[in-house]
Amino acid sequence: MRPRQHKTTGSTDLFRARLDQIINMKHELVQLAGRVDWAWIDGEIAPLYSEHGRPGIETRFVIGLLLLKHIYGLSDEGVCERWVHDPYFQYFSGEEFFQHEFPHERSDLSHWRKRLGDKLELLLAESLRVAHASGALRTRDLARVTVDTTVQPKAITFPTDAKLLHAAIKGLNRLATKHGVRLRQSYLRIAKQAAMMAGRYAHAKQFNRHRRQLRILRSRLGRIIRDISRKIAGQVDLEATFAWPLARASQIRSQQQRQRGWKLYSFHAPEVECIGKGKASAPYEFGVKVSVVTTNARAPGGQFVLHAKALPGNPYDGHTLRTAIEDTERITGRAIERAYVDKGYPSAVGRRCDDCGLRIGWMTALCGS
Repeated sequence: MRPRQHKTTGSTDLFRARLDQIINMKHELVQLAGRVDWAWIDGEIAPLYSEHGRPGIETRFVIGLLLLKHIYGLSDEGVCERWVHDPYFQYFSGEEFFQHEFPHERSDLSHWRKRLGDKLELLLAESLRVAHASGALRTRDLARVTVDTTVQPKAITFPTDAKLLHAAIKGLNRLATKHGVRLRQSYLRIAKQAAMMAGRYAHAKQFNRHRRQLRILRSRLGRIIRDISRKIAGQVDLEATFAWPLARASQIRSQQQRQRGWKLYSFHAPEVECIGKGKASAPYEFGVKVSVVTTNARAPGGQFVLHAKALPGNPYDGHTLRTAIEDTERITGRAIERAYVDKGYPSAVGRRCDDCGLRIGWMTALCGS
């Protein structure tokens, strides 16, 4: 159900002090809280909720925590911990009185991010609006932008064959237990021992013994896949539930170390890809390619990120340029006159759009030319 709208009572309490009486009202977070249009954000998020059920957490509280998390570079646990002892964090998230305990669970932030999905773009649009209203970002600063791609690393362990096979065995057992599918044997104890010994044998360069442990893991994973397939045969709901996990497990079981083509690098995060960046310190990274658009010249308030979007599938940079520019113009409401890119966009450089006059040029500082 839609969250209740935030209301400020203005009342006092005999045993509690109001936050606006104990903090500096000229603090940057206090001023920012007054400039953000919380009502507009609440109205944009409202369609994501149903008309029935228990009311959700107040929009200002969660959106405020998400903004504070990125402003100060904190983790979910870090921003929740700091909220308890920082009165400015509490005021920014809509509290009137100082609270000594965090009123919700840390996992609520993860649930909110999943619910918002593409609506997270609202936070970027609202931050640009506040920057423009305060004079930190001018309209002419949006005419020339810099477009580039990078890798957003995923929080996964280094994907060895033994780790992936062990993760698939644990994942299928967990899903089978959840849905009441009784397996002939779980192989959890055997898989744990085999994965541990595979890592030790590889470290000792005893590769024949290492490969023997991998065969044990592959054979046990195959038995679990076939056992689940037999148990759910003819049950449409269970077949639909297990279709994607079984496909991932089969891919992990069949893929080889140096095979060409698509590979699965994480059982719980199949979107992860191995992307080579050519850096000496990190020749390749495991994550998702991301397109980022920033202002080219320094605005009065500094450099601003105008657009950021994940690009699953590791597409060619030149094919993502048009979409990035169109999305940036939609967010900012300003036509882009010139876009600067690096040498990852060779087919786009030097072109000019006859419809809007947009020109593409090199980033000379990055290219050294």
